[in-house]
Amino acid sequence: MPAQIGERAANFSLPGIDGKNYELSALVQKGPVAVVFSCNHCPYVQAYEQRMIDLQAAFGSKGFQIAAINANDAQTYPEDSFDAMKKRAKGKNFNFLYLRDESQAAAQAYGAVRTPHVFLVDQRQIVRYIGAIDDNWENPSSVKKRYLAQAIEHVLAGQEPAVNETFPVGCTIKWKK
Repeated sequence: MPAQIGERAANFSLPGIDGKNYELSALVQKGPVAVVFSCNHCPYVQAYEQRMIDLQAAFGSKGFQIAAINANDAQTYPEDSFDAMKKRAKGKNFNFLYLRDESQAAAQAYGAVRTPHVFLVDQRQIVRYIGAIDDNWENPSSVKKRYLAQAIEHVLAGQEPAVNETFPVGCTIKWKK
C-alpha cells in the first residue's frame, strides 16, 4: 500500500553515495526527513536541486534531513547509475543524502511515481506531507507556495501542515522491465 498521510512510512535501508548505509528509522531520530524520490537526468529534478540544497541548509540545524532516493533503472538510463550519482552530487555540492534504490522496493513501498516526489516524515516516522516541493518548478523566483518548506516548519513546531498533499510534478520513475 502506498504511503498515506498520518500513516507510518515504510522503513528502508539503502546505500548512500558516501559509502554508508542509511535507514529511515535511524534518520528520523534526529528530526523530520524529506524522502525525495529523485534522479540525475530529469529536468524537473535538475530545476529543484538548488532548492533542495537551500532547504537542507535552512532546516538542517534543526535536525531536518533530505534523503534523496534514486530508484530509476540504470540499465535503461545509465546517467542514473550509482557512479553518475556520485559525480552529480559532487559537481552540484549536494549537502543532503543521496541514496540508491537499486531494487526499486523503496519507491514501490511509498507509491512514488515521479521525480521529484516528496514524502515528509516526522520523528515518529509518520507521513505528514506528500507531493511537490513548491508550485513552480521552472522558475524559483515565481514560486508563490513553498509547500515543503511550510510543511517542515509546521512539523518542526509539532503541528499538522496546513497543506499536507499536493500533486507531484516531474518525470515518471523509470521502472525496470
